[in-house]
Amino acid sequence: MRKKKSGSRLFWLILVIAVLAAGAYYVYYRYYKPNNEVVPAFDEGKLVLVVEDEQDVSAQEPKILEGEILLPFSIVKKYIDKHIYWDDTLNIVSVTTENRVIRMKTDSLEALVNNKPMKLNIPVIKDSGQVYVPIEFLSDFYNIEIAYIESSNVIIIDNKSSEKQIAKPVSPKAVVRKGHSIKYPIIRKFDKNSQNQKEAELRVFGEYGDWYKVRTWDGAIGYIEKRFVEVKNIVAQDAPKKEENNTDWKPEKGKLNLVWDQVYERRNDLSAMNNIEGLDVVSPTWFQLKNANGELINRAYSQYVEWAHANGYKVWALLANDFSDSNMASEFLNNTNYRDNLIKEILAYAALYKLDGINIDFENMYPKDRDAFTQFVREITPFLKEQGLVVSVDVNDMQCYDKKALSEVVDYVMYMTYDQHWRTSPVAGSVAQITWAEGRIKRAIEVEKVPPEKLLLGIPFYTRLWIETTDASGKKTLESKALSMEAARNVVLQNNAKVVWEEESGQFYAYYEKENTVNKIWIEDANSINLRASLVHKYNLAGTCAWSSNFVTADIWEVLKKNLKDINNYQEWQEKNKDNVYIYK
Repeated sequence: MRKKKSGSRLFWLILVIAVLAAGAYYVYYRYYKPNNEVVPAFDEGKLVLVVEDEQDVSAQEPKILEGEILLPFSIVKKYIDKHIYWDDTLNIVSVTTENRVIRMKTDSLEALVNNKPMKLNIPVIKDSGQVYVPIEFLSDFYNIEIAYIESSNVIIIDNKSSEKQIAKPVSPKAVVRKGHSIKYPIIRKFDKNSQNQKEAELRVFGEYGDWYKVRTWDGAIGYIEKRFVEVKNIVAQDAPKKEENNTDWKPEKGKLNLVWDQVYERRNDLSAMNNIEGLDVVSPTWFQLKNANGELINRAYSQYVEWAHANGYKVWALLANDFSDSNMASEFLNNTNYRDNLIKEILAYAALYKLDGINIDFENMYPKDRDAFTQFVREITPFLKEQGLVVSVDVNDMQCYDKKALSEVVDYVMYMTYDQHWRTSPVAGSVAQITWAEGRIKRAIEVEKVPPEKLLLGIPFYTRLWIETTDASGKKTLESKALSMEAARNVVLQNNAKVVWEEESGQFYAYYEKENTVNKIWIEDANSINLRASLVHKYNLAGTCAWSSNFVTADIWEVLKKNLKDINNYQEWQEKNKDNVYIYK
């Protein structure tokens, strides 16, 4: 009986040991046994593109023709230059950098760099509807380095200015795997007897727990355990030296104070704006798109520039489209030759009249032309800077402006924070409530990513008289009239209007009835301008841009001077204005 029990115990003991062993083996196999399968890093026979730590998997392959590497246009746009531009009508590729505009036409061995010809070894080609770009020609403009590894049939592209980490294996167990786990297959082993030490070097791109993401010398991207390598930093190559263009202009003191000047004909008497203390820049409305071909209407005259310079003002001439013709703007913006025509003409005028800057004011464009407008600004800016001109662009709330992209190119972005209630608005209201204007500025900085040091706050020197009429049948109609500051004051006084301070608007609101009409005005005066200017300090903006000199009263210049030149920060503004009492005078 004892023997039977002893045998039974032995059986169960062996069974438990077997189960535990099986479990241990399963755990080891499942979690600890490395995957020793070796798989190819690339599909055989395919020309592979690797950009930094990413292998392109799109359907379009690069080409190598006559020893030159050509990349599909879509690939360049995805990985290297989101602003590269293709004119499908003229078959022209345009590349814009901070200081260069490069044009390359299909099947032409000549490129234009800032309108100067340069030879190409191979042209832009179009094959089966796909455009291919000779990327090696553009490598210096893009500050990239390109290598073709024949043994693996891989093209590698790296940013020259990026800092590098290099890893080298220090253990025979070092292998590169497809993922950051020992369960992934191996894509690269290392030959300890290899004479070529470079083949053992790995470029490190990131850390994933106990693993590094790496790229092998021939372009394979994978992961290696940290414990099997040592890492060292390689100092980044120097980026190309930035060319001096002398357009990094700032006022000598305080914030920038600019006013637009409506000039539609020659004015011989300019004395009304003589010696305005604190005014930095005048922007006369001189140049306007005449037709889609890029020809300009020119209202400029040298006497104006001489007068401005004598008074210490810079002249940033305004360059506008025809606000009433969106079709013309669209046709112009989407044709490379037409854009070139305008650029050449404005450069000639800028030199002729000795201008200090150009202010680009294209409005009422179609949303679909957003990228085309950005391209136009990217193309014209390097040429203007080459001539030493300051470049600014006007924007508003419309969808036709890519504010972030524009701010990356120009010196200043003028946000036209007015016309909250426009001429034909169905509802009467302020041209720009202070709360509304502040909301636009906050969004521009926080959401649209415009640097505040480049952003100018738009200030209206005008208001609107809203007239609500009720006819005999009780039907109501609304119309408005634009008024200068002086005209608005006269209307209020002549009609004995009731005036109250409106906190939300940051303005005095005037109301009166006359015959069968109800009349309303949100007044712009020294009080409202003082409040608006506080936003410059609150958000550390570059300054203000005001529309327009034709509407302003003389006392406003002192308000702007005090706020933009004498006050240094928002706390100081609050301290100086803490006891303000708003009484209409």
